[in-house]
Amino acid sequence: MSASRRSGTTDELGPDGPGPDGPEGSDGPEGSDGGSDLLAALLDGMDAALCAFDADGVVTHWNREAERILGWTAAEAVGRHGFAGWAVRRADAEEVEGRLMSAMRSPGRQVHEFALLTKDGGRVLVRTQSAAVRGPDGKPAGVYCAFSEVHTQIDLERSIALSEALFEDASWGVVLVDVDLRPAVVNAHAARSLGIGRTSVLGRPLGELLAQGVEELESALTHVLAEGAPPAPAEIWVAVRTPDGERRRCWRCGFVRLSSPLAEEPVPLGVGWLFQDVTEAKQSEQEASLLRFRTNQLHRAARAAAECEDPAEAAVVHLDFALAGFADHALIDRVAGGAVADGEETGPVRLVRVAATPSGAPGPSLQASGAAGLPVRYGEGHPALQCVERAGSVRASVGSVSGDRAREWAEARQWPPDAVHALCAVLRSRGRTLGVVTFLRGSGRGQFERGDAVYAEDVAVRIAAALDLGGAVGRA
Repeated sequence: MSASRRSGTTDELGPDGPGPDGPEGSDGPEGSDGGSDLLAALLDGMDAALCAFDADGVVTHWNREAERILGWTAAEAVGRHGFAGWAVRRADAEEVEGRLMSAMRSPGRQVHEFALLTKDGGRVLVRTQSAAVRGPDGKPAGVYCAFSEVHTQIDLERSIALSEALFEDASWGVVLVDVDLRPAVVNAHAARSLGIGRTSVLGRPLGELLAQGVEELESALTHVLAEGAPPAPAEIWVAVRTPDGERRRCWRCGFVRLSSPLAEEPVPLGVGWLFQDVTEAKQSEQEASLLRFRTNQLHRAARAAAECEDPAEAAVVHLDFALAGFADHALIDRVAGGAVADGEETGPVRLVRVAATPSGAPGPSLQASGAAGLPVRYGEGHPALQCVERAGSVRASVGSVSGDRAREWAEARQWPPDAVHALCAVLRSRGRTLGVVTFLRGSGRGQFERGDAVYAEDVAVRIAAALDLGGAVGRA
């Protein structure tokens, strides 16, 4: 365990060993001094404090980290017998030395915690790992002891425990992404969210895992690698590929840049990406916001319509307010020949155009001249006719077809050529069917959902009341 004293560094490692002219003779290997220098560099470069004892308990090695923690230099430590009176209180010395030297008689390593004294008289609680050092004959020749401050060791253990917990038991997704933006480590929760096994996801481009949201996610990861972690979490909408198709999810993401603790300058190792699925909460928030907006629109429309002298104008006001954020076009068709009472025997239903939004540039809805009573050329099975017959809402959509086919579909139903989704709501008042209001959406909007139908029915009730009032007073 001894080393040559040919340099100042090796002075901190222990007493002299056999020199070139020592008992082994002068024909020692030329690299023996280089080996001593290497041993000195290795010991002084250790992050842990290290000391060693020979079989008699004399200190033979003392590295720079031990000097940093306790303040005792190698020159002051090497050659002392045990720790008594300088590195340990005399009252504790026998117990401490007994526990350390017992490693000579025990297999493997032993871990202990006790207080050591610093050179200035302070006390430091350390955790030690000690093990026997065996000579050429295999018999114990001494003990080495590596130690560090307990709080440092505890911090390390906590970091390791936290890392293991995050990748095993965390209730949110944790992914380590390398500098090539590919997953390197994935926890169980993240694997479930991605719909793939933990090992299957490793090393694959994010574009193979997500159908939508890849560009936004990769942009965030690139920013973190270059600039560091953002100040707040980010919400990213993605579409996850699953055997049952794509699932649209909203993930609240946090990012941290990972740098190597061993490099002199920060070297990015990748990005720690943590995310939580907040889809349900986000959808509830959006639905609540949409409901507030639509309720405000109904309220504003009612106040504006109340100022209209002409009931037909009031019906158009309700239509215009309903369009905001809801549809691109709207039509009001009234049953030809007057309202149809429930159970009344009538022939084929015909509808006359009352009002419509401009088919070209956006603007307020225009009242149509229905004095001639010419019905709109709706074919059999048209959604508006179905709506009247059923006295309930009807939804229709062109589906996934080419632009030309979609245009033909709309024009065949007497709708603007850019319409791809339709929602027809019946106009009912005083137990009678007055007509139909039709809302149309272009390709830039999604299909009408059940919640949209409820809103359309609320608007239809107000339009029907205005048209019924106009008929009663002879103005519509």
